[in-house]
Amino acid sequence: MILTPTMTGITSPDPLQHAFKVKSAPHAGRSGSRPVLLQPPQWQQWWQQPSQATERALYIHIPFCRKRCTFCNFFENGTNTQRINRYMQRLTEQLKIAADTELAQSRPFNTVYVGGGTPTDISSDEIKRLGEAISRFPLIDNAEVTLEGRLNGFDDDKWHNATENGFNRFSFGVQSFDTQVRQAAGRFDDKEYLLTRLNQLSQHPSASIVIDLIFGLPGQTMEIWQQDLQAVIDSGVHGIDLYQLIGLSGTRIDHAREKGKVLGTALSEYQADSQARANMYATGANHFESLNWQRLSSCHWRRDSRERSVYNSLAKSGIEILPFGAGAGGCIHGHGCMNGRDLKQWHLTHDEADAAGTLTAPVQVPGMLMSPNPAAKLDAIFKRGLDSGRLDLNLLAKDMTLHLMPLFKAWQTNGLAKLETSSLTLTLAGRFWNVNMQTGLFEFLSENPFVASQDPAAQSIAS
Repeated sequence: MILTPTMTGITSPDPLQHAFKVKSAPHAGRSGSRPVLLQPPQWQQWWQQPSQATERALYIHIPFCRKRCTFCNFFENGTNTQRINRYMQRLTEQLKIAADTELAQSRPFNTVYVGGGTPTDISSDEIKRLGEAISRFPLIDNAEVTLEGRLNGFDDDKWHNATENGFNRFSFGVQSFDTQVRQAAGRFDDKEYLLTRLNQLSQHPSASIVIDLIFGLPGQTMEIWQQDLQAVIDSGVHGIDLYQLIGLSGTRIDHAREKGKVLGTALSEYQADSQARANMYATGANHFESLNWQRLSSCHWRRDSRERSVYNSLAKSGIEILPFGAGAGGCIHGHGCMNGRDLKQWHLTHDEADAAGTLTAPVQVPGMLMSPNPAAKLDAIFKRGLDSGRLDLNLLAKDMTLHLMPLFKAWQTNGLAKLETSSLTLTLAGRFWNVNMQTGLFEFLSENPFVASQDPAAQSIAS
C-alpha cells in the first residue's frame, strides 16, 4: 500500500500551518475521461435527447471585465459597450433556442449561475433580457438564480431589473474592504462605499447577498484581515466566501514575484506566506462560527437560511450543467465540456449556423469535450464530502472504505481528520487543506488500484 506525504500530509505539532507546504491547486480532480470529438450534427442531436440527470443547472458566461485585477489569471476581454451588446444579443438568442429543446425541457433546473468575467458590467436592459431568457427554462420552485459581479457600476436600475426578472442571489467580489489593499489589487471603490452599498442591497426582503474575500493579498496584514472580517458583519450580507490567494501563473502578482518584488501598498510590502494564510483562514472560520454563522463548506458561511449556495454545492457533485457563452464550462449527458474562449470564433460559428439554418441548438464552439468519467458518482461523493468537512462513509461500499482506511488513519494521525464509525470529519486544519487532501485521495486511488465488489458505488472506480 503506497502512502506519500502528498497524499497524507506530514506529522507536525501544528498541522494547520505545516501539514502540507502550500495549497496545491484551486480545485481537485482526476483524469477519468479522455478527449472526444463531437461533430455539429451530433451536437444538434444531443439537444434533442432528454436528460437523465436528477439535478441540473445552467451556467451562463459573460467574459468581459473593465479592469484586470492583480491576482487574476483568466482575464479574457476588456469591457466595450458595442462588443457586449453584440455578445448579449447572440447569447440571449441561443438561450431562447436552447430553452425549447428536448434536453432543456425534459427535467427542471435547480439553479442558474451567471458568471464571468464581470456579468454586472452588462447594461440594465441586458440584465432584463437575460432574466427573461432564463425564465423560458423549466426551473424548480424557488430555484436559486445567481448574478455574479462587482458593486462598482451596479446601480439601482440594474438592481431593480435583476430582482424583477428572476435573479434572487447576488455574488459580489469584494476581496478586501481595506481601501489601500483594494487599490493595490486593482479594485474599484473604497471601504465606505462598499459598506454603504452592501447595507442597502442587503435590506431586500428575499434576495441573498453574498461576497468573496481573499486572504493573502499584498499589504493585507492580520490586523487588516481582522478588520475585513468585522466589515462583513457590519455590511449586513447574508453569506461569505473566504478564498486563499493562490500563486497562479500569469498574474501581475506572479510577474512581480519573478522580478523579486511584491506588489506593495502605501502600508507595506508585506505578503502573507502559507503559514500566515493558514492563520488567516482559522481566524476567519472562528470569527464567523463564534457568531453562529453556519458553515456550508470549507470556505463558505451564511448568516441565515436565505443563503443556500445551491450552485456551488451541486457543481461539486458532478451534476448536469448546460453551458452557454464563449468560455462556459459544463457537463451534458455525462460529458464534460468547455466552449472555446475566442469571441471571434464564437460569433463566427453562431453566424454560420444561422446562415445555414442549423441554429436549432446553442452553437458548438471548438473547445474541450471529454468522455464520461466512469468514477463520476464516487468522485462526487468524495468532493462533496471533503469540501463540506464531513465524508459520510455510509455512502461508500464497505470494501472501498477498508481500501481507503490507511489514508484516513494517516490523516487522523497528522491532525487533519477525526475518524469515526460512519464518518470522516475534517479538523480546522483539514478544512484549510481540503483541496490537498482531495488531490491526495485521488493520487492514492491512482497508485493503489481498487478491485470493485458488487456494490455499484464501488464498481464506479474499478480499474
